[in-house]
Amino acid sequence: MADIVDSATRSRMMSGIRGRDTKPEKLVRSLLHRRGFRFRVNRKDLPGKPDIVFPGLRAVVFVHGCFWHGHDCPLFRLPGTRTEFWAAKIGRNRANDEKVVSALRMSGWRVATVWECVLRGRMKDVPGSIDALEVWLRSDTPALELRSPVIVPVTSAAGPPEAASGTGLAKPCN
Repeated sequence: MADIVDSATRSRMMSGIRGRDTKPEKLVRSLLHRRGFRFRVNRKDLPGKPDIVFPGLRAVVFVHGCFWHGHDCPLFRLPGTRTEFWAAKIGRNRANDEKVVSALRMSGWRVATVWECVLRGRMKDVPGSIDALEVWLRSDTPALELRSPVIVPVTSAAGPPEAASGTGLAKPCN
């Protein structure tokens, strides 16, 4: 399928996509701040420069965009043009995500991943997601993944998540 805009326009559009301070990140930060949490943003001394860092809790939160991190949800669709390029790029992003989570977990950090699909789209549940994130932050559970519409516990520090049975939005990971 051919692109509907010329390459110069597409280049300009793509260059405007932010790597930090995205709307989903700002939403999560704002709601956590309202609940009394204080944190640091994009700490460069930690692997992967986590989006939100809670030094006193030894916890980090990544807010992942479903497209850029290849999430299996209705918000992700591989582009019809340059499919090989995008598949390779998103594959590298996924591999890098696994390495970063593993490095953080090995350093004693607890890691939560909030997917964009729980914050926008048909299946969003912003209040439920923030509630689950708050409960996780106040616990000592090592990992959490918030996604829509299923629960996915992380089974190992670097391994891929496995689908869980049951209903609900979030479940602490072991």
